[in-house]
This record gives sequence, C-alpha cells and structure tokens, in this order.
Amino acid sequence: MLFSPEALPSTLFPHKADTVVLETAVRASCSIFIVKPRSPPEMVLKLRLRKKLMLLLFGGCCFFVIWGRMTEDKTEKDGIEWTPQHLASEIKTNITILLWYWPFGIPYSLSEDTCQKKHGISGCRLVDNHTQYSMADVVVFHHFELKTGIQKLPLHLPRPEYQRWLWMSLEAPQSNGNLSRYAGIFNLTLSYHPGADVTVPYGKIQKKDGNAESEVFVIPKNKTHLVCWVVSNYNNHHKRTSVYEELLKLIPVQVYGRAVKKPLSQDALLPTISRCYFYLAFENSVYPHYITEKLWRNAFTAGTVPVVLGPPRSHYEAVAPPHSFIHVNDFDSIATLAKFLKDIAGDENRYRSYFSWRKTYSVKLYDDWRDRLCNICQVYGQLPSHKIYHTLEA
Repeated sequence: MLFSPEALPSTLFPHKADTVVLETAVRASCSIFIVKPRSPPEMVLKLRLRKKLMLLLFGGCCFFVIWGRMTEDKTEKDGIEWTPQHLASEIKTNITILLWYWPFGIPYSLSEDTCQKKHGISGCRLVDNHTQYSMADVVVFHHFELKTGIQKLPLHLPRPEYQRWLWMSLEAPQSNGNLSRYAGIFNLTLSYHPGADVTVPYGKIQKKDGNAESEVFVIPKNKTHLVCWVVSNYNNHHKRTSVYEELLKLIPVQVYGRAVKKPLSQDALLPTISRCYFYLAFENSVYPHYITEKLWRNAFTAGTVPVVLGPPRSHYEAVAPPHSFIHVNDFDSIATLAKFLKDIAGDENRYRSYFSWRKTYSVKLYDDWRDRLCNICQVYGQLPSHKIYHTLEA
C-alpha cells in the first residue's frame, strides 16, 4: 500500500471523518492511473507520472482538510454573537420619541430642543406627527385613548427592527379595564409604579440648593377651615366615601368639586385649599404605590397638611418627607383621627412641625406630559432592548 492516513500525526487529522475522506480521495486518484503493463520503459514513465500526480492530489487534499479544521476551530473559539442595536445611550445618542395621540386630546407645543430646554437632556427629539413613524425609536400610546377607541394601534404598519412601542398609563389598575387584548404588542411601560420600565410619579421632593429666594416656603396664614376635600367622583362603594361620612359626623369638612356642584378652576384650586389646616388626600382606588396629585399638588403645593388614604404608610414614606402627612390607618377609629386633627390645629407649634421638611426640600410636580416623555430619553440607556409584554396587568 502506497499511502495510509493512519500513519500521519493525529494533530493534522483529529477527526476520523477527515481521514476517511482523504483516504477515499487518494484511492480514487490512484485507480484513475492504473494502466495495463506494456514495455518496461513505458511502465516506468507511467509510474513516475502517476506518483507525481498522486503526490500533487495528496498535497491538495491535506491543504483543504487542514484549512477547514483551522477555520472551524477559530469560529468555535471566537464565536459570532448578535449584538442588539441600542444597548446603551452611547450607542444611540439621538433619540426620537413619537407620541401617537396626546393624552385626553390636549396637545402641548413641541420643538427640536424641548427636552434640552426643560431638563437639560440633549439628543432627545419629541414629535407627534405620524409621518415620523419610520424614524421613531419609541412610539408612545396613552391607554385612555386606546380604551375609549379614540386612537387605534397602527398594527397595519411594519415595525422597524429597532423600534419599541411603549404603553403609558398613570391610572390605577381598575381604571385600565381589560388589558389582555394587548398581549405581545408592547415592549415598554411608563407608569407611576416603580416596577415600570419608565417610572414617572405625580410628584417628588427635591433638595433645595439654598440659594433661590423663590424656594422659601411660608405657611399660609389665612386658615379658615379645619378640613377640606375636593372630589369629582363620589362613589358610595369607595372606602374614602365611608371615611369622609364618618368624619363629617364629628368635625366640619368643607367639600368642593364637581361631585357637589362646587367646581374649582385651576386658578382657584390651590388658594382655596391653602385656607384649610388639613386636606383629605384620599385616593379613589387603593393600590400599591398609587399616590397621585392629591398629595403632591392639592396638599403639598397648596401649603396644607395632607390626611392620606391609599397604599400603606411605608409607600408614602418611600416618597414623601418624614412627618409631612397623617395616615388614616394610623388610628384605631375615625373618632380618634377627628380628635387628633382638632388637637393639632389648636396647637401652633405641633401644626408647624408638619412643615419642618420645607426648610430642606421643595416639591417638583410632574403635570406636564412633555416632562414624562423627556424622562424616556433620560433612562433610555437602561431600557431593555428586546422585551415583549405578554401581560400588562402586573
């Protein structure tokens, strides 16, 4: 036998399949050149030619087998991994946010540098023109308009690979209705809840820099009512309704709002509440972390002490300053709460202690939808690149 692959070093041909292929090829090449013996000189010439051709074929086979193994090893070693397009803000520096429909049909003015002017966020472009759809990195859909049918999802449009759809709602879960029809559609969420991809509360406290004279807070002096409440939706099944009715039997409560046909204009809202010692910041739904403008705007910004009814005290303590509110659940009865409010209002020093936090902190309201949209850009680098919500209930 002229050639045996088993005789070669195993490092050249680590796979048995390689040696089989090589041996088969060589045997085939040898068979091509088997000739019928003739005269001795002619046979010697044929043998020499056959030997040269066989060596040439053998060398070529060795080259391709070894090259193939080296290429395969390199691929296995280095790996070829797909990298998502937008993993961090340094990869995507110019972001386009398309709002499909303005919440509650109230538009705001937009410019190329809205987020730069309002929040110092560069490279964030807010648009509300549907012609920008194919260029949008994030398309935002407000749930109220989806639920009421005012807007519809553009499911007929092809979605660019890099584009993400964001579901936005600041309402309590019970107000959102059935969300199962949106399974597998949205990639991101924006909500008051800390578990959302983009968390935007109704307000927050921020530390004062100590230089701005405009940040000096003065407790309103014209307090003429013990307790006030502004309510638009008076529902007998709400817990807040029963608490209010029990309180009313024990202390005077001044009530305003559409529910009692005493609506307040935006200009009159805060000045009216400021004349009250306490404000009933009662949420219409009791859900974890659901703390709305009733605390941040109606109470804190107006300059009164909020009496809160909503999630547990710990949820308020996570966002509000210490000793800045009174929680209904802290009292064993509504009668005990009523007496406590009267005692605090009658003691100036104790009442003023509920405003001590104002020396260090101020209140920032998120009541402009542009602020909420700009916040998407602010956290864009930390958002999941490829995520699909199969349920929005959580």
